[in-house]
Amino acid sequence: MRLVFMGTPEFAVPSLKALIAQGLEIQAVVTQPDRARGRGQKVSYSPVKKIALEAGIPILQPKKVSDLGFIQELKELCPDAIVVVAFGQLIPPAIIHMPPHGCINVHASLLPAYRGASPIQRAIIDGCDKTGITTMLIDEGCDTGDILLQESVKIAPEDTAETLEQELAIVGASLLIETLERLKAKDLKPQRQDDAKASFAPKLTKASGELNWEMRAEDLANLVRGVNPWPGAYTYHRGQLLKVWEMSLTAGNTCEAPGTILGVTDAGILVAASQGEIVSLDVVQPANRPRMGGRDYANGYRVENGEVLGGLNP
Repeated sequence: MRLVFMGTPEFAVPSLKALIAQGLEIQAVVTQPDRARGRGQKVSYSPVKKIALEAGIPILQPKKVSDLGFIQELKELCPDAIVVVAFGQLIPPAIIHMPPHGCINVHASLLPAYRGASPIQRAIIDGCDKTGITTMLIDEGCDTGDILLQESVKIAPEDTAETLEQELAIVGASLLIETLERLKAKDLKPQRQDDAKASFAPKLTKASGELNWEMRAEDLANLVRGVNPWPGAYTYHRGQLLKVWEMSLTAGNTCEAPGTILGVTDAGILVAASQGEIVSLDVVQPANRPRMGGRDYANGYRVENGEVLGGLNP
């Protein structure tokens, strides 16, 4: 089976490596153009491009996959299937309908749950105890294509978006190989999604990480895990940005207003949440400083009981 692989970030790397290890015929790897990153604006290329270069696979980097020149170039490769894993651009109909076996996507949720750009993060934020991988045939909707195979993955209480993504990437690579093998053997019948059961995972923004102290304690802790490492959870202390990397639930209750600092323990800073619940800020990061334990921050910044965290804090 002749393949074209389309992918960009680390999540796509295990899938590409699995295809290479299987000795499958990969005619080209399509990835996002090189971009300037960081303070020095040094030009770097995607993790997928690095693997393709090491394997000697031809690389295509169109600014837009909808460009007619690129579509023609892809058509001349005559792929039997196009594999798409976290590519980062919308696939146009001209490409969707090009290969005889279709465009096969590895999506990080159990569709139709969490269609969209941030399925891993949203599953954690929503407090789900499981998620998974779906291989599907891309159609012209947003993750609405027919399901090929699925595999569930448990979400551990300590999982962050980063750790869960790493696990799902490995599961996705294995499921992709099984999908291709069964498609080739004509041993796989696509199943339509039940749109009535669909949920959505819109793209995160920096504002997605702001902690709303009116939320329940468990929801706050899930948000901290779900936006780690990007965009990262944050609040404000004395008007200054304070990132929160680790938060835990604490027994007891309080009558203080949500966001009020209640005290400091060896674990971190105790803060009031909604309905009298209490959380502990265990690992924090003030602006332009490294991460530190909550207690270290409290000692260094002389945190006082009764101070209120949040965007409106003077």
